[in-house]
Amino acid sequence: MAAGGGSADEARVRRDFWPTIRRVARNVPFAEDAVAAYYCALDRETPTHVRAALLGALAYFVLPLDAMPDFLPLMGFADDAGILAAAIAAVRMHMTDRHRDAARRTLADEELV
Repeated sequence: MAAGGGSADEARVRRDFWPTIRRVARNVPFAEDAVAAYYCALDRETPTHVRAALLGALAYFVLPLDAMPDFLPLMGFADDAGILAAAIAAVRMHMTDRHRDAARRTLADEELV
């Protein structure tokens, strides 16, 4: 997470999440979890520490350069999936049916994928 709090991560996620997920949604098996995490992270009812963990993981997901560059076929999102899976596992109880339902509806939208 960015130094000085989560505001930089939140700004990056708000700016870059949708272009990234639109580009990769058909090719990554964790797209629904990523979108549900996005909705949970931006939900003001979600506890601050949960929001911070998810925003950090989502910021890593949207970074164009990371441990394994995302343009590498099949392998490029392995590190992103691992980071996101760890964050989700740590805060799973805070990801509600409302977040997951919103993710499913969003991914079903033809404009997204």
